[in-house]
Amino acid sequence: MAAKKKKAPAKKKAPAKKKTAAKKKKPAKKTTEMVLVVSKAKEALKASGCNVGGDALEGLNAVVHQYIAAAGRRAQANGRKTIRAHDFSA
Repeated sequence: MAAKKKKAPAKKKAPAKKKTAAKKKKPAKKTTEMVLVVSKAKEALKASGCNVGGDALEGLNAVVHQYIAAAGRRAQANGRKTIRAHDFSA
């Protein structure tokens, strides 16, 4: 009789990983480029005798961007392609 081959014991499989639904990414906040010289702006803010918060420069930068956009709209409304100093004072 031919010798029967012994079967190796079956290896235990690791439990199957559960598939998770892909996480929805939050839309990225619209970031604006920093147009301020941070060290100079912080120095000017501290000259008022107050501390400068971590988000203060981001807020100031946003205000500067608003002024730039408004000045651009005013120049275009006046038929110009050049922004001039008086476009910021209106």
